Amino acid sequence: MSDVIQLSVQDGVAVITLNRPEAKNAVNQALAEAMARTLDEVEAREDVRAIILTGAGGSFCAGMDLKAFVAGENVSVGDKGFAGFVQAFVSKPVIAAIEGYALAGGCELALACDLIVAADNAKFGLPEVKRGLAAAAGGLLRLPRQVPYRVAMELALTGDMADARRMHELGLINHLAEPGKAMEGALELAGRIAVNAPMSLRVTKTVIARSQDWSLDEMFERQSELVAPVMKSEDAIEGSRAFAEKRAPVWKNR
Repeated sequence: MSDVIQLSVQDGVAVITLNRPEAKNAVNQALAEAMARTLDEVEAREDVRAIILTGAGGSFCAGMDLKAFVAGENVSVGDKGFAGFVQAFVSKPVIAAIEGYALAGGCELALACDLIVAADNAKFGLPEVKRGLAAAAGGLLRLPRQVPYRVAMELALTGDMADARRMHELGLINHLAEPGKAMEGALELAGRIAVNAPMSLRVTKTVIARSQDWSLDEMFERQSELVAPVMKSEDAIEGSRAFAEKRAPVWKNR
């Protein structure tokens, strides 16, 4: 594993850490490529049921490394997009644990996650317009779906930062934590997720994430295609039996 990305796995939870603290974890080509490889690894691991994405050194991510950009480095990886992450469909739930700054591409990384736990003094923003750029790594697409339209428009057009408490009020953030304790909060949330059936988790995430684009006429049919294997699985029987027997289920992921 490259040292610009660190991976640890315990109790069904994978923690992926952006590890360029000297650059506030800004994304260069090495980090993007390492992230893409790491995602492939955690997707393939059956012992991973939930993922936490965080940054080293007290900051989440300051976005694209502008020095790397000027030098011509490629900070996108194939169909996974910016940072080897923002366009990837990760089947397992991903929680962003945010301290410090989640700006530009760093904010877009957070928007690409399923859940967010942030320190109450963290800062979010899409300052690309201040740099002659555009938030093309999902910021302009995802932010209006996750906060009110006019709030998204103001943030994107001004490039100003927003504080975590305001973003929590608007529903962008699931849980606030004391400064320095975002990871603790993310681990608690991930633990509540990871005890659940892996097939159920994957399908539940997939339906919620993709159904926003389904029409009323097709949504139940498309959901059924995804959910049917879960309802017929060994884990469905095990979960029901464990509930009746008042014990913890033993999942087999089949």
